[in-house]
Amino acid sequence: MKRLLPISLLTLTLTLSGCAWLGRHMPWHHGTTAPQPAPTAAKSRPKSSKPSTPTIVTPDESLTAKVLSVNTVGRFVVLNFPEGRMPKLEQHFFLYRGGLKAAEVKIVGPQQDSSIVADIISGDAQTGDVVRDQ
Repeated sequence: MKRLLPISLLTLTLTLSGCAWLGRHMPWHHGTTAPQPAPTAAKSRPKSSKPSTPTIVTPDESLTAKVLSVNTVGRFVVLNFPEGRMPKLEQHFFLYRGGLKAAEVKIVGPQQDSSIVADIISGDAQTGDVVRDQ
């Protein structure tokens, strides 16, 4: 029995020191990840002989406004544009309601601050419609 105690202590010491050594020398201990397999090309994309072109992103420079008020008898609307971005006189715009084109207007003036008057050329307008130049 006395002889088993030193052997069991020796076995326990070697086992614990081996686990500690193994843990310090594994990739997860150093904050690195195991090597990942190289990604394969997608099978659904056909290979192109020409190199891919970079995506070009351009800001939207179009004028947009909101309809502040509508005069159905006189067939004109008052539009509110962003500060510093006013349209030219005689410029045509389209009114959209729920994403659908509802009317066409032409800027006629007068202008006061960021609001300007436009004649309704075709369609019908409602307060809150979105105005775009496209």
